[in-house]
Amino acid sequence: MVSRRGSSGGPDPVALIEIDLYGDLMIAASTAVEERLSFDRIDEVLRVRRRPPSGAEGDVDG
Repeated sequence: MVSRRGSSGGPDPVALIEIDLYGDLMIAASTAVEERLSFDRIDEVLRVRRRPPSGAEGDVDG
């Protein structure tokens, strides 16, 4: 078997995380009632928290 350049022989941890997240999205899409997942639902599945826009948290100019 030929080893790929840069391969350490073990699984790529980033690739494994991406595969897991992709699987979560596929499961959510397959169980969704709507035709497409909304951006909010995708963020929920991927556990993404949106930051408030700058200035929204009581920033005071001056």
